[in-house]
Amino acid sequence: MSKLKIEKGASKVRRAPLKATIDGSVADDLALMCEWSENDTSYLVNLLLGFAIAQSEDFQKYKAERIASPTRESTKPGIGPSRKALGLPGVSASQEKGISA
Repeated sequence: MSKLKIEKGASKVRRAPLKATIDGSVADDLALMCEWSENDTSYLVNLLLGFAIAQSEDFQKYKAERIASPTRESTKPGIGPSRKALGLPGVSASQEKGISA
């Protein structure tokens, strides 16, 4: 299993809006992580989501299949072969897109 490395004070990336609700205990841990790492919430949410997505082997297989056969239509609007999945900074488009909480 990979390790997640959080750089202190490295939270300057372009962002895209994300509406989400998280559990209270997760919010508490996230606030503490923000304090500890000297990063803002949006940066850490982006980093943690990217890490989780990169670790999901089943999703990565699905993503590779979708890229290999772009003729398949998506059932959800706005999701399709032309839309990039977010991943770890430096690994995919997360540096360019970013996520905010």
